[in-house]
Amino acid sequence: MARRAGGDGQRALERLFYPRGVAVIGSASERKMGWELIRQMRDGGFGVDGGSHRLFAVNPKAQGALGAPGYGAVASIPAHVDLAVIASPPATVPSVLRDCGEAGVAAAAIITAGFSEVGNDEAEHEVVQAARESGVRFVGPNCAGIVNTAHQLYPSLETRPPAGSAAVVAQSGAIGGMVLAWAKQYGLGISKFVSYGNAADLNEIDLLQYLADDEETEVVALYIESVADGRRFMEALHACTRRKPVVVIKAGRTTAGQRATLSHTGSMAGADRVYDAALRQCGALRVRSVEEMFDFCKAYVSVPSGLGRRVAIVTNSGGPGVLAADRGEEVGLDVAQPGAVAQKALSAFLPGHCALENPVDLTVQGTGEWYRRAIEALLEDYDAAVAINVSTPYLDSMELAQGVVDAAGAVAEDAGWGKAVVAAFLPEEIVAESVQYLEECGVPNFATGERAVAALSLVSEYQPPEGGLRCCAANVRSEGFSPSVDPFEGPIASHPALPQAPILEPQAMTWLRENGIPVPSFRFAETEDEAVEAARELGYAVAMKIVSPEILHKSDVGGVVLGIEDSEEARLAFRRLAKAGGGRDFRGVVIYPMIGDAQEVLLGLSRDPQFGLVVAFGLGGIYTEVWQDVALRVAPIDRAEAEAMIREIEALPLLEGVRGQAPRDLDGLADVLVTFSELPIRYPELAEVDLNPVFLFEEGDGLVVGDVRVILADSKNSPKERPN
Repeated sequence: MARRAGGDGQRALERLFYPRGVAVIGSASERKMGWELIRQMRDGGFGVDGGSHRLFAVNPKAQGALGAPGYGAVASIPAHVDLAVIASPPATVPSVLRDCGEAGVAAAAIITAGFSEVGNDEAEHEVVQAARESGVRFVGPNCAGIVNTAHQLYPSLETRPPAGSAAVVAQSGAIGGMVLAWAKQYGLGISKFVSYGNAADLNEIDLLQYLADDEETEVVALYIESVADGRRFMEALHACTRRKPVVVIKAGRTTAGQRATLSHTGSMAGADRVYDAALRQCGALRVRSVEEMFDFCKAYVSVPSGLGRRVAIVTNSGGPGVLAADRGEEVGLDVAQPGAVAQKALSAFLPGHCALENPVDLTVQGTGEWYRRAIEALLEDYDAAVAINVSTPYLDSMELAQGVVDAAGAVAEDAGWGKAVVAAFLPEEIVAESVQYLEECGVPNFATGERAVAALSLVSEYQPPEGGLRCCAANVRSEGFSPSVDPFEGPIASHPALPQAPILEPQAMTWLRENGIPVPSFRFAETEDEAVEAARELGYAVAMKIVSPEILHKSDVGGVVLGIEDSEEARLAFRRLAKAGGGRDFRGVVIYPMIGDAQEVLLGLSRDPQFGLVVAFGLGGIYTEVWQDVALRVAPIDRAEAEAMIREIEALPLLEGVRGQAPRDLDGLADVLVTFSELPIRYPELAEVDLNPVFLFEEGDGLVVGDVRVILADSKNSPKERPN
């Protein structure tokens, strides 16, 4: 379904978050949904001062509620209404939207459920059509509403959170509601909240575009189950992360999760590894749990930006301190031992039974003064300190909290230090008063030491992306690329024609060579005599491979013969391959010189339904599917992304040279990765390109492609492999 222009959406979102008048459409009888929404708005302070912010109830009985006057239609309200909050039965929603259009309402939040999430696509289409005809933009249906704390706007059934600078955007209302409840319980200030449900109109793309420029938001927490347009999503996400961090949960990581996503939102989740690559390209921070997302937001708004990775742990209990240190190393923090100067400072006031390593264990006898002095001494060497207090009922946790706060205050006095102090006071029922004191004094408290260090790791990991996002130039869309215009450079030179399907290996090798991708010398032979002559021309030893449009995986059918040393062996090899290709449209053989002393890697292009062509790099050869050691990016990529892909695979040490082996030509590999990723610009009809193996030589010697498979998007022209 076609979407309307982005500028129209941004204007509607301004009305959505900053309305002068709000109409709640639904039953105003006590405890009904419309009544509850009005109560939330009133309790939050909207429309109670008699000023310009007005609240109205709309229902067939024209029944008011809680001081909000009632009307039978939005068009009957004798005041301007910017926002409609719709909680009426599903069948009424299209007519409500037409009423809103007649009244000049710009935006709506459709809380009503019962549409595509339960398979009722036709009803949702009617809603979209009515909104389009009426000029109303909306979030939902099947959403949990919105919040703008700065505007005292709470048209939602979820917990009203404290005001702050973290925005929460959630496709799932329940997930968003959980975060809002935690925000109130644990002191995270919220700027805006949006549950956009089925995303039938305004979606995560519009919201990211809006929040990128929202001065009231410092950090964005995003929960998604699917995206409508992969490349537009990347463009919006990248633009947002250049201004502020975006922490993302992408649900549907597993097969079971994808099934649940389909039943929950009516939208199929895409391949998780492609989402992972896209989020990484855009500079977003992906987390696996709501707890991680919440903790990151809490840490980010509380600690200095650009935080380093050296972390000290001060605890009064050895076990929790060790767990925090273990977790710190797992997430990439530097939990090194204190230096000689710090140890000397610690030993000057701590008794001999205290451990002066990292963690520094004050034992149960630790005092607030010990916490203060230990943290101050350690922050001479470290970037952050985690203060852990595992309390018992007889301990004075308030005194310990005061020591931590005093240390944090001393750190804050030197603004150029860029240091952080966070806490993990627990268990909650014992330390509630001291935790409240910590939070009020600006020291964020986390449920455990492990969660505290994980949050610090994410804060230190965030770096605003530099430069543009190559795969998301303005005129690049997920459906393909213009074959005559390079969206990044302007008009491109003429390029070699892509052979018609089915594309056989000799044709594909020629095509790669013409596009600047190195291939070895080779010959194609249709007959036995031609094969012998070709092998002589190339020089023994050679490799011979079967050529057939019906055989994609040659090694599976014995379609590759290696190490052919003379003409007699060449004749035998041809006969063997011709027999293997019997009844399989045997076209001949392709012959290459034998290649030695090379590391096998793979390069691939495959089409994702939401992000388009994706480039892959990893360890190659026949065990590719076994090791699954592959880095992905949405194509095309630039040199920096190519280098990042190479560094990402676990087999990198093999390429850099281990146990006396020479390093491979990683510079040449990065160049070819960039060139390879650009093929979709020239050939939008590509569906899949597989280069495996690619022979990577020693540093400075480049690489050559060892095998290639090309499949076009038109499936009826793609080669079909017969079963063995």
